[in-house]
Amino acid sequence: MKKSLAALTAAIALVGSGMTFAASTVELTVTGLITPSACTPTLSGSGKVDHGKIAAKDLNPTAPTKLPTARLQLSVDCEAQTLFALRSTDNRPGSSMDGQGGSGYGLGLINNLQKIGIFWISLRDPVADNVAVEPIESLDGVSWSAIDDVMWMSEKLAAFGDGSTGQNRKPIPIKNVVTEMLIDTTIAAANNLDLSNEVLIDGSATIEVKYL
Repeated sequence: MKKSLAALTAAIALVGSGMTFAASTVELTVTGLITPSACTPTLSGSGKVDHGKIAAKDLNPTAPTKLPTARLQLSVDCEAQTLFALRSTDNRPGSSMDGQGGSGYGLGLINNLQKIGIFWISLRDPVADNVAVEPIESLDGVSWSAIDDVMWMSEKLAAFGDGSTGQNRKPIPIKNVVTEMLIDTTIAAANNLDLSNEVLIDGSATIEVKYL
């Protein structure tokens, strides 16, 4: 009886002491939005750019060698007018000549060490629902600006807006957009590469639709 009374007294003392304790639970919230309209991106030529065989002796030994610009057509078709952006992912991360987080995409590595080169993507003359639009870009999907030199930087979202809005740029709902896509490829200085065997130029990027 004395022990029970002592325990009760201690418990009352703790409650009355003003001590607080952290909660032992935390809430996880999962959110999202299911859109009724889907968008499908497509690339002409099955999205392939083939520069063929390039002789090592034709590469500049001390400076990068630019290959001919390739042109594809990018289309995005939606079931209804939809707010969307495009995100590109470098499938050869760490192999781009401009390093991590740059504007270009890698072409793979030689001996898992030497960077073969880089390619850039540019968007030109987009037309959305039969009206000329402006290519725009954003890091966060909130603040948008014109794509500098029409180059789509790999770490940014790309979308299409009304160029007449001035500085207040933002994506517009689109059902169909068609834009020319330019791919500029550059090979690193030959002196920095082991070209004793055939080297596969192995650039790859994935383009996905992000709904806004």
